[in-house]
Amino acid sequence: MKRRIYANLQKKIISITLLVSFIPLISLGVVIYYQFAQVFRNKIEEQIEYRARVQGNAIELFLKERTSILLAMADTYTFDYLAEKNNLERIFQIMNRRVGGFIDLGLIDSSGRHVAYVGPYNLTNLNYYSQPWFNEVESKGVYVSDIFMGYRQIPHFVIALQRQENNRRWILRATIDSAVFENLVRAAQVGKSGDAFIINKEGFYQTHLRFGGEILSKAHLNPTLFGEGTTVLEKEDKDGKKILYAGSWLKKNSWLLVISQDAAEEMTKLFKTKRIEIIIVASGCLMIILTTILTTHLTIRRLETADRKMNELNAQLVHSDKLAALGKMAAGVAHEINNPLAVIAEKTGWMEDLLTEEDFQKSQHIEEYKKSLKKIEEHVERARKVIHGMLGFARRMEPHLEDVDINRVLNETITFLDSYARTNNIAIEKDLMSDLPIIASDHAKLQQVFLNLLTNAVDAIGRDGKIFLTSRIIDSEIAVSVRDNGPGIPKEYQSRVFEPFFTTKRSGKGTGLGLSVTYTIVRNMGGTITLDSEEGNGTTFTVRLPIVVPEKK
Repeated sequence: MKRRIYANLQKKIISITLLVSFIPLISLGVVIYYQFAQVFRNKIEEQIEYRARVQGNAIELFLKERTSILLAMADTYTFDYLAEKNNLERIFQIMNRRVGGFIDLGLIDSSGRHVAYVGPYNLTNLNYYSQPWFNEVESKGVYVSDIFMGYRQIPHFVIALQRQENNRRWILRATIDSAVFENLVRAAQVGKSGDAFIINKEGFYQTHLRFGGEILSKAHLNPTLFGEGTTVLEKEDKDGKKILYAGSWLKKNSWLLVISQDAAEEMTKLFKTKRIEIIIVASGCLMIILTTILTTHLTIRRLETADRKMNELNAQLVHSDKLAALGKMAAGVAHEINNPLAVIAEKTGWMEDLLTEEDFQKSQHIEEYKKSLKKIEEHVERARKVIHGMLGFARRMEPHLEDVDINRVLNETITFLDSYARTNNIAIEKDLMSDLPIIASDHAKLQQVFLNLLTNAVDAIGRDGKIFLTSRIIDSEIAVSVRDNGPGIPKEYQSRVFEPFFTTKRSGKGTGLGLSVTYTIVRNMGGTITLDSEEGNGTTFTVRLPIVVPEKK
């Protein structure tokens, strides 16, 4: 029953401890991760927005530089000068040497005719009056076109400007090198899946895409989703991937520079951090589980041990109470027996007196009567000694000094145990020094000491053994040794044999108080008690008492 109670208690402690530990730990891990994820995502959005803005500024600068040099050439030279092909070619070389990025250069009159041309295509004398960009230049003065096919049937865009000279209007037009321009746009690409491209406000690609998508085809993005300046948004592609887009408007909101990036690719570091955090949290949880189970197991085991010891202590206390009650009962019984013994002794004396009379002297059985009365007196005296010893032991009289013969105390103690020892086939052998001095001590207390030691020796042997009892004078002390040939005391228990309630006997067979009381009595008498034991070779207890000379009476 108790084992089941402790098992349930262990489960409850483990469950509550793990619950209290895991909830804050996991909650903290989740909060930290999502906070970090939000900061990380904001950082990614800031980075892609920054790239779009910076690259947009670079493209704007690219277009402004080429527009500026074209304006400078138009402001510097006259129509007639530019109409000379050699002059136009020299100016074209200067423009490419200064800023570069031009494919061709052409001079167009007010009727739209290509008067002079420098470049890889045969465009001289072609008329552009009907071309959309021609009307844009006439209305705006300076115009950067969208990508268009034109006469050359190749996607390209031009920078054109109109000048008025002596009632003559003319246009200077330059075609931008698409390779140079697209390299500038692609410089904003990052990672394995990142892309950068330009779409116009109608939603058509103005540059090639990194992965598919033809120039001048309809874009998959709606330009109206992007607000003024630079905007970041997230959309799913056809494969369900989440893509981040950063858009920056160029050329007076005519072009939109778009930088795209796979969100998962940018979040790779975050996912790695997530895995590390999961490993750390899992390791922490595992350590908490192991530590909780181990400490709870140890705690429960200690509780069980303490509970078991408490039960043993209670049993010992109950047994001690029984012994105390038995001692009181023995004292009462001894007192009750002592009175009849006194009457028997008195009547025996009276009967001896009667035998001296003349009538009894004549009896032929007179000698048998005398022998019988003698036997009665001897047994009454023997019983009186036993009762006297029982009273002295049971009453636990206050210590008082008296003249004590150690050998006599030992012999009396053996008398108490002689019958018990013979019953278990245990012999008590004596080797007592004959000329031991009489000392001032407590007869009853010493009797209790030796009785405890002899009783323990008999219990240790069990059956079929010997007890050796010796008395000697050693260094101005009387030394009494009680040695048995029992199993001995294990080494790990030897330091505890004098502790209260410690016993190596089975539960209910001993109180663990005998040796503790013995140790206290001997110490109070100014003596010492030592133990010498080896497993398998028996045990020896040696009591050494100071020789205190009795006072003269």
